[in-house]
Amino acid sequence: MARVTPEEFPDPVVDTALADKPGKSRAVLAGGCFWCVEAVYKNLEGVVSVKSGYAGGSADTADYETVSTGTTGHAESVEVVYDPSRISYGQILKVFFSIAHDPTQRDRQGGDVGRQYRSAIFPVDEEQKRVAAAYVEQLNQAHVFDGAIVTELTPLQAFFEAETYHQDYAARNPLNPYIVFNAQPKVRKLRSYQASLEKVRNR
Repeated sequence: MARVTPEEFPDPVVDTALADKPGKSRAVLAGGCFWCVEAVYKNLEGVVSVKSGYAGGSADTADYETVSTGTTGHAESVEVVYDPSRISYGQILKVFFSIAHDPTQRDRQGGDVGRQYRSAIFPVDEEQKRVAAAYVEQLNQAHVFDGAIVTELTPLQAFFEAETYHQDYAARNPLNPYIVFNAQPKVRKLRSYQASLEKVRNR
């Protein structure tokens, strides 16, 4: 786990510059159950849309039942579409490491165990790969976490959208015990973090 709060978490030294005008970029990330990661990013300012899905494997095994065997190469992932004039790729990654999941857990998140729950970043281009690799090195050297970051960096081959019932799952099932205990605390942490950023901006 991180030794610092999201408010104290370091910004990436290497990052993409904010775009001059609104547009759309995408990030593909895996941090355990996609319901929880999706819930975090759907509440992040600058994000346009989030889809749950699968990355790391082939099209013929990109379905929940098969991915759940842990033998497909796929990880439960999210595709985050964001406005690069409002938020940088590095800031997307900052939330990934500080709030969305624990990057020191190998092939699991809490009680969810298996390769499909691994921590992974799927860069869509060389610039994302450069920023992600530099940030992992920065965080490890700063000993931000109690253990080493085990997040895998794998260039994106394809992202396969998950079944409809997985989309926006946390928002549609707020009383589900898994969502109450796993997703909602992360969303509350994100809202607190964003409120602190706004307070700093308004000083």
